Amino acid sequence: MTKPRAALPSKEELLRFIQQSPGRVAKRDIARAFGIKGGDRVRLKSLLRELADDGAIARGRRKLADSGRLPEVLPLEVIGRDLDGEALARPVGWAGAGPPPRIVLAAGRRGEAAPGIGDRVLARLARDERGYVARVVRRLVAAPTRVVGVLRHVGEQLRLIPSDRRQRDEFLVHATDAGGARAGELVVGEGLPGRVFGLPLAKVVERLGDAYSPRSFSIVAAKNQDLPDVFSRAALDEAEAARPATLAGREDLRALPLVTIDGADARDFDDAVHAAAEGDGHRITVAIADVAHYVRAGGALDREAHRRGNSVYFPDRVLPMLPEALSNELCSLKPGVDRAVLAVELRIDAAGNLLSHRFRRGLMRSAARLTYDQVQAARDSRPDDLTAPLQDRIIRPLYAAHAALLEARARRGVLELDLPERQVFLDPQGHVEAIRPRPRHQSHRLIEDMMIAANVAAAETLERATVACMYRIHDRPSADKWEGLAAFLRTLDLKLPPVGGLQARHLNRVLERVKGQPEERVVNEVMLRSQAQACYSPDNIGHFGLALGRYAHFTSPIRRYADLMVHRGLIRACRLGSDGLAEARPDDFESAAEHISITERRAAVAEREALDRYVTAFLAEREGATFAARISGATRFGLFVTLDETGADGLVPMASLDDDFYRHDERRHALVGRRRGRSFRLGDAVRVRLEEANRITGSLRFALVDKAGPGRKR
Repeated sequence: MTKPRAALPSKEELLRFIQQSPGRVAKRDIARAFGIKGGDRVRLKSLLRELADDGAIARGRRKLADSGRLPEVLPLEVIGRDLDGEALARPVGWAGAGPPPRIVLAAGRRGEAAPGIGDRVLARLARDERGYVARVVRRLVAAPTRVVGVLRHVGEQLRLIPSDRRQRDEFLVHATDAGGARAGELVVGEGLPGRVFGLPLAKVVERLGDAYSPRSFSIVAAKNQDLPDVFSRAALDEAEAARPATLAGREDLRALPLVTIDGADARDFDDAVHAAAEGDGHRITVAIADVAHYVRAGGALDREAHRRGNSVYFPDRVLPMLPEALSNELCSLKPGVDRAVLAVELRIDAAGNLLSHRFRRGLMRSAARLTYDQVQAARDSRPDDLTAPLQDRIIRPLYAAHAALLEARARRGVLELDLPERQVFLDPQGHVEAIRPRPRHQSHRLIEDMMIAANVAAAETLERATVACMYRIHDRPSADKWEGLAAFLRTLDLKLPPVGGLQARHLNRVLERVKGQPEERVVNEVMLRSQAQACYSPDNIGHFGLALGRYAHFTSPIRRYADLMVHRGLIRACRLGSDGLAEARPDDFESAAEHISITERRAAVAEREALDRYVTAFLAEREGATFAARISGATRFGLFVTLDETGADGLVPMASLDDDFYRHDERRHALVGRRRGRSFRLGDAVRVRLEEANRITGSLRFALVDKAGPGRKR
């Protein structure tokens, strides 16, 4: 028998144990063999997940086996893009147990069209710390080339100029293939066989309107990410046939003065809160729209919600996960109307510790629709006509309960990154009036912490009832990313502990050291980039950033399919109705987790792209102007800079740095001159001139105003 160990086994030891075991092994077999107990079981799950993501082991039915490595060359299918715009792929006809390993397609040669979603390629694979990187050997079956772009006359030719900066080819469109579209229109094109004058051919399959109208920016972003924008007729019919819930089978919560607190520009209201003192502690009620009552598993609405995965929010519109008959009406907790909810009652002590919780289905009536600004102003003794009567019975008790939750948050050591969010303000015609940082009040944190407490209660309830749970997981930084972060921080005389003992509180100490310093923003950004990406999984490894052992999204089922799955699980676990989660197979949950994690990343890419396009349009009238900025990235092809005034990001191309030959120092996140030793590092203050604001691609190109200026000598 293997003796208990004081330390966790390495990946190599784990893989050796799995390889030498007859048949498949369960996680508990590994824990028993290596003497792993308590909190170390969470880290064991993380190590096993990394081995699975690397393709070293196969997962299925909660058991593990040696999967060997993927072949060096194999056919792949392109399935989407990650937040950095890199194409993701999986082996064609994947038949392994569990989801396939992560495969990123490397960028092709200059002038070579990037594979699109649905394309099949033969690729050569190499392993890295994230899984596999694949380089295309040749295309196999290409999906019809789909391109969103602007028609433009080039001489006598009509060309389609792609709006996606990663698509390098322009397409030739014959007059007979233009579908009536003219130069200046935004269109969707489809590739045709053959080339003329070296250019690929395309035909127009959809006209989207004026390319330079501000209303086009969100459309382009949505089309580039292939976001669903039309509901099926069956889903619409199902939504329109829905009727308000009654008290049958529900508790009457209408006398409880629950309120919604959201941004002034919020488009749906799916969570309401109430707090009251109880002994030395507090009783908090979080009520969430009972979407599962209206969206039944397997129905047309459910299929549509699963396909979309989540709602997508743009400055001028929203692409909702559910039709407006639900998202803006029956599932929106509007003031003064009865709404069906799934509510959790949380009892906490004076130190914010969760003592007990209880889920129930109810019927509520919101006492008020409040904004973060309103609630904060009331807290700061500046109430308005709506909040003044609510001060004593609603607002003060909420802040008192939150003070206790803040104590618990501080003890846990939640990662406190401070990265301002940009907010675009539009005039009635859709033009950008201003771009400003979105205010961050204590009222935001109040709602955030109450939602976190409710989400923890949901995960604990499902775990205790042994009902399948869609966890929201966040691993600690990988060893490679940690070393990159630690190396960068060392250049600022800041230190981190070894990655094995790293906790969020250690990162917070670094953030506290740089608070108010010139490098504060860049340290926050680099630390964010070093984090593993949060995702959904039926296997729990905890949430590193929130310093929680278990966590599940429960509070936004209008806009996230994961939350709807959790609601169904809670209905089953707490015996709250017949419309709960059916018996779930692990493989089904793993497939759903992969899908909704991809749709979440797809939405984030689209939202960021739309924002970039609005910012580009806002700055287009200021080409030639100079701006104060800071270096936010250093790459082999130039410097990325972020403007102090608007938070806009753009590139200073390497070719414009012509006073020296600069090499990329990856460890120091810097460009270093070979002859003069001058360097440009992350966080350096610079002045830049806007050379080009490209409205088609939504990108900005800058030049340093004084190349002999702010760089450092080594």
